[in-house]
Amino acid sequence: MNRKKLQKLTDHLTKNCKHFNKSEVTCLIKLFYNLVGDVAERPVAVVGLDRNAFRNILHVTFGMTDDMIMDRVFRTFDKDNDGCVNVSEWVNGLTVFLRGSLDEKMKYCFEVFDLNGDGFISKEEMFHMLKNSLLKQPSEEDPDEGIKDLVEITLKKMDYDHDGKLSFADYEKAVREETLLLEAFGPCLPDPKSQMEFESQVFKDPTDFSDM
Repeated sequence: MNRKKLQKLTDHLTKNCKHFNKSEVTCLIKLFYNLVGDVAERPVAVVGLDRNAFRNILHVTFGMTDDMIMDRVFRTFDKDNDGCVNVSEWVNGLTVFLRGSLDEKMKYCFEVFDLNGDGFISKEEMFHMLKNSLLKQPSEEDPDEGIKDLVEITLKKMDYDHDGKLSFADYEKAVREETLLLEAFGPCLPDPKSQMEFESQVFKDPTDFSDM
């Protein structure tokens, strides 16, 4: 990508980007193209990070291990559902992932946890996510029972309108009262340590990068 194109893309993405400045956007664009690899050999349509490449970044860089959650994070970044995270989805996704306000993070987490995208987190969805994220105790006869109990406890705490599922309004109210509930159903945001490491590695002086 020549300087002119990079400049144009940076200007365009910086305009819509709340939490990154221009030089940070430049760094993220360059990182994106480094991760995608040699773009020249591919048809232009598939310039992006596919599910596996993206999950690999979540796993290696941000220490995520839960397959279901990583899959959902990928889908939340991939706004146009084309199976690839393109450069603007990458920058716009990371702005919330790394530096989003509480409001932005609540919307993002809710989207991750709403597995079927119907606007609610159902008991079944909670069960699947909690089952994945909890370690099984070998002594337990039926670990599923413990998870069902946990779902009930969670509902009691968060389901304000008592309809047996969580709407965004329920979730938002619960998180505002107790911020720890933001990631109630699995870690889908970076922990502060990996966030700092990522930012300090990526947001060096943009001139450090070799010219693309």
